[in-house]
Amino acid sequence: MTEFAMIIGGEHVRAASEFEVTNPSTGELVGKAPNASAADLDRAVAAAAKAYEGWSRQSDADRAKACSDIAQKIGEHAEELAQLLTQEQGKPLNGLGSRFELGGAQAWAAHTASLSLPVKTLQDNEQGRVELHRKSMGVVGSITPWNWPVMIAVWHILPAVRTGNTVVIKPSPFTPLSTIRLVELMNEVLPAGVVNVVTSDDRLSSIGSVMSAHPDIRKIVFTGSINTGKKVMASAADTVKRLTLELGGNDAGIVLPDVDPAAIAEGLFWGAFINNGQTCAAMKRLYVHESVYDDVCSALTDYARNIPVGDGQDETSILGPIANQMQFDKVKRLVDAGKQRGRVLLGGEPGKGLFFPPTLIADLGADDPLVFEEQFGPALPIIKYSDLEDAIAQANDSPNGLGGSVWSKDIAKAKAIASRLECGSVWINKHGAIQPNAPFGGVKSSGCGVEFGEEGLAEYTDIQVVFN
Repeated sequence: MTEFAMIIGGEHVRAASEFEVTNPSTGELVGKAPNASAADLDRAVAAAAKAYEGWSRQSDADRAKACSDIAQKIGEHAEELAQLLTQEQGKPLNGLGSRFELGGAQAWAAHTASLSLPVKTLQDNEQGRVELHRKSMGVVGSITPWNWPVMIAVWHILPAVRTGNTVVIKPSPFTPLSTIRLVELMNEVLPAGVVNVVTSDDRLSSIGSVMSAHPDIRKIVFTGSINTGKKVMASAADTVKRLTLELGGNDAGIVLPDVDPAAIAEGLFWGAFINNGQTCAAMKRLYVHESVYDDVCSALTDYARNIPVGDGQDETSILGPIANQMQFDKVKRLVDAGKQRGRVLLGGEPGKGLFFPPTLIADLGADDPLVFEEQFGPALPIIKYSDLEDAIAQANDSPNGLGGSVWSKDIAKAKAIASRLECGSVWINKHGAIQPNAPFGGVKSSGCGVEFGEEGLAEYTDIQVVFN
């Protein structure tokens, strides 16, 4: 068991107390993390503000190289980080698990290093020249969740650093250790204070709420639940912080009658069950036309029953446990409600500890909790439809609007339907396949702002227009 320290101003800093981090697969202690106080946060913000003075004046080329060096560091330490991530989060090393996450983190870091926001000329004529400049903001506060902790930390930190900002990151108390180690590695590349990490258990101290109200933090980037996102937005109002909020999703997939059920079963499964369903942009509701409904249910069940579930450190596991008791209880509640009114095709009964098998429940409707609530776990409701207009209306009948998908052999028709879905991203014959060069964000209650690509990079800047 290892005791971890915060990284503040390039130094390892202990807190007055610690909290335990346990392995969801076994319940065993993985390590202890510092339980930061508000004074610790103030120290981290002050360190970031001091570092900003020099970092913001670095050349664009120097900042790009630093981000590229971070990507290389992640690659060099990928296995170490993957092992630690699996221990604290539970996801398997293999499949679309921890090694996959570290590969994604490195790829995102490398792509972010390649981006830039050059001066844009708006006018250059006899009346004068007008230029649009993108300027760094200052200290960015990052609050990350427990489902993809390393990857999302990279999503938050790299564009901030690339554009000349400095960062204070607070990871989830369920998965703080891999983020601490990631920030340690970043500090081998960056000047002291450019990236700092504070951790707390969110019980003795609510560092997240202090961050979102902190007068010396210029922007908050938050990934998490809608309810918490609303609180972040409210507490940030007094200081008029800039915000990027990537919040919950209850993504719908619509299957048209022309599909080959066997051909789409694998894509449907991973669209819903990537990271054990603990992904904002996973498919949470599946609408299937009545003419192929039974065949799709059968094909999806046949595929799902062969997925190995077990301890994340077992090299043969493809899915692991639910990451924490809080989420396990929510999934169980929604599955139990679904079992009362639907038809269980697979799973439905929890295993030992936090293990819950892939669960498919058919014949549910719009008023079932497993359909209208975001389960964020390994359970998928399947809804039969006969009228396409009704399916589109049901898909859009949600306060969420993160992602959606359409499944069909007719790509033109699928794209026409996709354009009518009220969500930030839509996929054809796949679901949740985000990539670093494509902006990603939600509409409605699923958040504000976008991440990734040039559009995401610009979120970390203020606009200054120069007239001459």
